[in-house]
Amino acid sequence: MNQELDLILKYFPDINDKQKELFAALGELYRDWNQKINVISRKDMDAFYTHHVLHSLGIAKVMKFEPGTWVLDIGTGGGFPGIPLAIMFPETNFHLVDSIGKKITVVKDVTKTLKLSNVEGQQVRAESLQRKYDFVVSRAVTRMINFYPWVKGKFKKEDFNEFQNGILYLKGGEVDEEMEELDISYVSYHLEDYFTEEFFETKKVVYVPFEGKR
Repeated sequence: MNQELDLILKYFPDINDKQKELFAALGELYRDWNQKINVISRKDMDAFYTHHVLHSLGIAKVMKFEPGTWVLDIGTGGGFPGIPLAIMFPETNFHLVDSIGKKITVVKDVTKTLKLSNVEGQQVRAESLQRKYDFVVSRAVTRMINFYPWVKGKFKKEDFNEFQNGILYLKGGEVDEEMEELDISYVSYHLEDYFTEEFFETKKVVYVPFEGKR
């Protein structure tokens, strides 16, 4: 367990004792749930902290959410990237949604067990949400050309973070070809610039600013 926590501390040495405790608890919680329902593929569970927790925290390397920010995590599955980000940014509000009920059951249980008061899990299709958010995060649930129409009406107009409100999308492989399908501006951040593990060599965070008020 300490070895897994060391992986987080290697890249985020400033986390406090409470955050260390929460990150350390994640592995056991997800291992237990994975016995009941297959939230995470079995082979991935062996590399849970690299492939899921640290990967989710790639967004935290690119962007520091200010207190009071509202973040929507679409297609969160068992809670990624939302739950690791919620531990990292306890004063930011996270709304985790997925259309599959059993995955949201896991999210709600993990949230309750860890007493994460800044997380709300909901079984709902993203396109039916009426609320507005500062940022939308996701782990490549679909191609951006499909994803973008779901979210373009969901951003607040006022910015107060370092970045303009927008999408932070965790994506592997070639992103340029996919992004060119849409006439939108974007910036790719290569996670291999932040993390040394081989897993991150092809992984990126794609940031798409919300252009609604320009």
